[in-house]
Amino acid sequence: MPEILWVNAAAVAGLMLALWCLSLILRDASIVDPVWGLGFVIIAWITFAAAGPDARDWLPPVLCTVWGLRLSLFLAWRNHGQGEDARYASMRDRHGQRFPLVSLFSVFGLQGAVMWIVSLPLQAAQSDAHAMLPLQLLGTAVWGIGFFFEAVGDGQLARFKANPGNKGRVMDQGLWRYTRHPNYFGDCLIWWGLFGVAFATGAPWWTAVGPLVMTFCLLKFSGVTLLEKSLHESKPHYAEYAQRTSAFIPLPPSRASQQDDDPRR
Repeated sequence: MPEILWVNAAAVAGLMLALWCLSLILRDASIVDPVWGLGFVIIAWITFAAAGPDARDWLPPVLCTVWGLRLSLFLAWRNHGQGEDARYASMRDRHGQRFPLVSLFSVFGLQGAVMWIVSLPLQAAQSDAHAMLPLQLLGTAVWGIGFFFEAVGDGQLARFKANPGNKGRVMDQGLWRYTRHPNYFGDCLIWWGLFGVAFATGAPWWTAVGPLVMTFCLLKFSGVTLLEKSLHESKPHYAEYAQRTSAFIPLPPSRASQQDDDPRR
């Protein structure tokens, strides 16, 4: 197992370094976003290829590939023709001539490090040919629920934004009626599901640090917390939506808020 960790670390470092060089040519650091899911796919199949014939399990890399390719293709489609993401453009303005070096470590290097840590269950999944079938089934079910929330949530939001009449409005339909971030909730479940599948095929318990780091990032670092601040500032009705809608775990809308919004009252 230690050898594959080093091999994958080198692969991730090479991928991110190549992306960084391309970003300097294109003057667009946001090209890193569509490659996020693809990086995990690369790690999963490198691990599969390095495993012995008697210790290979197709399920972890296949599940990772379905998730990673969908996410990468979706982000590539969503970002096409949009120019550099506002987050990176703001960093570019703030750091000026130092931005290339800053982005190497704080954008590409950081994402590569997080990718390697989060994927630890996948990197350790190919160590036991005798999988625990019930745990594999449970992990696959959790992964499937997560994939549904992430993919359907992304699709619903994309259709909502494509309607010019919804400009400035808050998305509160479909899955977004029950959680303010169905895509982030789904991503969280996907990684806990993959951990379950990996644990069933020999991954040690400590590789749970992968989904724990992903959950932390989604809740406190680059996901919910960061996006909530922006939405509260840019959408005047978001506070009302936030009051009646769960931030993360899907729950029925608050009845008190629904009554307050009832025009008959």
